[in-house]
Amino acid sequence: MNDFFPTPAQSFDPILDHIGNGWMLISASDGKHTNTMTASWGGCGVLWNLPVALCWIRPERFTYGIIEAADYFSLSFLDEKHRNALRFCGTHSGKETDKFAAAGLTCRHTEMGVPFPDEALRVLICRKLYAAPLHADGFCDSSLLSHYQNGGMHKTFIGEIVTVLNKR
Repeated sequence: MNDFFPTPAQSFDPILDHIGNGWMLISASDGKHTNTMTASWGGCGVLWNLPVALCWIRPERFTYGIIEAADYFSLSFLDEKHRNALRFCGTHSGKETDKFAAAGLTCRHTEMGVPFPDEALRVLICRKLYAAPLHADGFCDSSLLSHYQNGGMHKTFIGEIVTVLNKR
């Protein structure tokens, strides 16, 4: 094993660092409501021979019902100068306010109506393929259940990445 050396997981794929440390916005529209929320849990990979993105949302979040009804959602990555906007979108509900506007972000839509912030550096447009809630009996490490002392179990959303938008 002398020819191998360990490196942090984030160095394997920069998307891990973007999600975990930089955070991302999950945005969706159900035709009546458009909302965005901050997330630091997510991932990308290949599943069913498709490029996919994964995100997790608690049922208490306003975005949950919207993404449940939507066929598409977006995952957006912003640079550090938008940290306050990300913080706002993670601590305020979209039930009473337009979080895009209140956070100082401009909501754009794809031709299919998928919302995303114009200020993003990269946006993944995802077609929803699968959704299922996490269950307590599925945890191999029961210490992770400490994440659920103040709310419901997250639901996993897996979407095919149909378009990647990169800011020029």
